Amino acid sequence: MPVISFESVTKVYPLPAGDVVALAGVDIAIEQGEFVLIMGPSGSGKSTILNIMGSLDVPTSGEVTIAGKNIGRMDDDELTLMRRDHIGFIFQQFNLIPLLSVVENVEYPLILKGGRNGSRGRAEEVLKAVGIAESHFTHKPGQLSGGQQQRVAIARALVNDPDFLLCDEPTGNLDSKTGTAIMDLLDRMNREEGKTIVMVTHDPRMTEYADRTIRLVDGKVAT
Repeated sequence: MPVISFESVTKVYPLPAGDVVALAGVDIAIEQGEFVLIMGPSGSGKSTILNIMGSLDVPTSGEVTIAGKNIGRMDDDELTLMRRDHIGFIFQQFNLIPLLSVVENVEYPLILKGGRNGSRGRAEEVLKAVGIAESHFTHKPGQLSGGQQQRVAIARALVNDPDFLLCDEPTGNLDSKTGTAIMDLLDRMNREEGKTIVMVTHDPRMTEYADRTIRLVDGKVAT
């Protein structure tokens, strides 16, 4: 069974000036362990697909199954648990909490899930795995470089051992050398640890990392 499945998915945003069709009958299946890129011009539906995959939004019609569950039949509390327990998010803007230390940022999802029992050790383990030195654990995010902040954000996404990672332009705010290092890290997690990764990007250089690329045009999968 695919870890993510879209069947005839449509998303319509009603606006005063007229409905905007963001997705129009999209069919997608992403298998466990795949590294998939989603590409397309601005307004093609990339962000909408990512939001629905992340259970941040639900389709207007069609069926979306995430980790074996139909999100269209879930209430807000169930969707919150879906995001917490099954999905890791990595953003272009890092979205770290500035007042918390590096290790506290990574520990935070664990505390939300089950309290502090063992949370600090797990957070430190994952930080080391993504290449953050122990001497930086007590730093605030603002004291780190962009590349280091993105590594911390990746550690936070991984700490709950999600079924898959959703990446929204994760190298968009990084220079090319640092961006390559981050992509190599994600590639290693995919190849060596079997992590399923779905990435929205406009950068054609990223195709070398992916198993396949889904191209969107006007809310539809290009054939």
